[in-house]
Amino acid sequence: MPDHQVVDDAVTQARTLIDAGTYDDRTEWSDAAPSADDGNEQIEEHGWTGYAAWHLAVDPGADEETKKRHAFPYGDRPAAGSRRERASGGGQRVLLLLQRLDAKR
Repeated sequence: MPDHQVVDDAVTQARTLIDAGTYDDRTEWSDAAPSADDGNEQIEEHGWTGYAAWHLAVDPGADEETKKRHAFPYGDRPAAGSRRERASGGGQRVLLLLQRLDAKR
């Protein structure tokens, strides 16, 4: 597993969504996760910065401006349950987000 670096702006945005209660924790991530086409559309509309804003970490070893670089996607349907183990590789702040989400439930 790559050594991920946490993206501070994405963590801040995720905290804001959690604190505002603007998330859906009832829908399975596999049912709500964006498709590859959705990701492409996000990149076309908002560039790589916009795409990166919905990922909590990056793989610094991956090429810039590739989807492979961006890890731990989130949205209004957080991947808390299915991503808990993978998130542990993304840093303490990612785990703190999951704990924050758990506390809101």
